[in-house]
Amino acid sequence: MRRKIILIFNTALILATLLSVLPDKTSGSEYDCNNVVIVLDASGSMKNKMRGTSMKKMDAAKVAIQEVLKQVPVDTHIGLLVFSSSNLNEDWVYPLGPRDDAKLSKAISLPQAGGRTPLGAYIKKGVDRLLAERARQHGYGSYRLLIVTDGEAQDRDLVDRYVPEVVGRGITIDVVGVDMKTTHTLATMVHSYRRADDPASLKKAVAEVFAEVADTGSDIAGEDAFSQLAAIPDETAAAMLSALSISGNDPIGGKAGPGSPSKKTTFRKQSGKSKGIGTIVLLFFIMLIAVIIIWKVIAKR
Repeated sequence: MRRKIILIFNTALILATLLSVLPDKTSGSEYDCNNVVIVLDASGSMKNKMRGTSMKKMDAAKVAIQEVLKQVPVDTHIGLLVFSSSNLNEDWVYPLGPRDDAKLSKAISLPQAGGRTPLGAYIKKGVDRLLAERARQHGYGSYRLLIVTDGEAQDRDLVDRYVPEVVGRGITIDVVGVDMKTTHTLATMVHSYRRADDPASLKKAVAEVFAEVADTGSDIAGEDAFSQLAAIPDETAAAMLSALSISGNDPIGGKAGPGSPSKKTTFRKQSGKSKGIGTIVLLFFIMLIAVIIIWKVIAKR
């Protein structure tokens, strides 16, 4: 039986490799963009000054984002989604798309802090937009949600519901905790978490996230990856597979209804630096999770 599992795994890995190098007529700069949606917290606590400074958290966040984006490659698509601003009616301050630095800088300067922290709802809103863009780009490019916040979500049930599905869909989530007394609960749920207790560390944290956007990444040896994933609890692994089974680009929080058109990501060769390698790594991990679950089920019998 173990030989069958190994055979299935190796066959799937070979297929993933072949799919990653298939040419696509739609490849090109329009379909090969890095996409980042910034979710900016404008809740009332962002009016408070950062410890040891005279600068408000909101002002420090604005400056950090503005200065870092000046150094980001121009082909990176940016979206700015703000929740709880006291002076804005539209939460998409800058809709996800190509950068117009003058308009983007003006948009970043607009929000004023003053509301609550509906973080779960805005995770969904930002991710749904990224998934729609991923469908439009036929699976090319990269997709990232950067959350800049100073407090816990007041809709924690939505956070707990959505975040595992977002991770399972292949969207990267980065969180920057702005001058928080304790580590944000998202720290153990997302891809990266950075503390920012002063304006300098806040700028550094945002800069590090955007540096990773252009990073080609690195592969992981099969034995090391297997040993890491083998420790995943059965329930967590099953939840990840369940998320992966949902149509890849449908809005999170529910399955596509009967007759709904499929919007699954097309995993093919991507132009640009090592995009094909990223696809192989993603599919490699998916198959590892599946093999681990099968292996554990057999071991229990």
